[in-house]
Amino acid sequence: MTRPAAGFVKIPCVLMRGGTSRGPYFLESDLPAEPEARDRVLIAAMGSPHTLQVDGIGGGHALTSKVAIVAPSQREGVDVEYLFAQVSVDRAFVDTSPNCGNMLSGVGPFAIESALVKAADGETTVRIYNRNTRGLIEAIVQTPGGTVVYDGTTAIDGVPGTAAPIKLAFLDAVGSKTRGLFPSGETAEIIDGVRVTLADYAMPMMLAAAADLGIAGDETPEVLDANAALLARIQALRVEAGRRMGLGDTSKLVIPKVGLLSAPRKGGTITSRYFVPDRCHKSHAVTGGLCVAVASRTPGTVAFDLAAAGEGGRGAVAIEHPSGRIDIDLAFAPDGTVTRAGVIRTARRIFEGNLLVPAGVLAA
Repeated sequence: MTRPAAGFVKIPCVLMRGGTSRGPYFLESDLPAEPEARDRVLIAAMGSPHTLQVDGIGGGHALTSKVAIVAPSQREGVDVEYLFAQVSVDRAFVDTSPNCGNMLSGVGPFAIESALVKAADGETTVRIYNRNTRGLIEAIVQTPGGTVVYDGTTAIDGVPGTAAPIKLAFLDAVGSKTRGLFPSGETAEIIDGVRVTLADYAMPMMLAAAADLGIAGDETPEVLDANAALLARIQALRVEAGRRMGLGDTSKLVIPKVGLLSAPRKGGTITSRYFVPDRCHKSHAVTGGLCVAVASRTPGTVAFDLAAAGEGGRGAVAIEHPSGRIDIDLAFAPDGTVTRAGVIRTARRIFEGNLLVPAGVLAA
């Protein structure tokens, strides 16, 4: 950080699209080391609390109010460490409890272009430790000639055009924030008359059948966001789910997330409406998609009862969402546990430069 004139602090950053999300990527060394000071900087940088985030670079939506913080790692077999921060749009609050698989898509390219990882000719594997969930992820980035490329022919639903593929493999995502895949010890249980599954694979989630909350399950996010009674009902169920999962009082946190599920309509495995948690995602979170996918292949869960078998076998799961679908590949051990979950994303470097943050934010 440097201090230019006019009372601002200058902080280097790169604005990137990662999957279907967008936000600034920082080197950890460029931010305050003390968490409270760091969070004040992130809130000011994004322009919160304001519904339009007009005084910062946030986009006025949970999907565009995200931050990736990257640092070199001293852990054996790990290249870089990644801390995800969800900055509330309308509150001065930063939540670092969950991971974000979409923002994770940009960590590999960012690390290579920040000289934290040396690029190979062709493809470069970046091993990433996620501090939020203490999980390990491999990202395979396209680097012909030792240079990151973003152009390509891979399309992901929820993003216009095509780009170079980034292959993500989640290696140990069971119990990302809790004590296991089903932290309450049940594959399904009842909360206030609603049958739910409380699962934690890459993201702690409460899964319920859409019909049990009075909707079809294929509504648009705009329709669901306008349903105040539904959102209030989801919040009440979610808070109790968080307590049962051992997460404590989650009324002000973004976890557990919520998936309202229904049968597939367009040849996929299952339909999901993913809440983040007070608004419906325009497409689907990667980490939430992994959790839904694993639950859909586990007997006894709400997801399993709604899922189609699919022609690709047990390990191929296609989740239909408002913008299309997300395809997930699961690998299983002989005892039936998931050993690896893979998904393909894309990313784009949009802007690089310096954020100007009022110096008073650091002195607060």
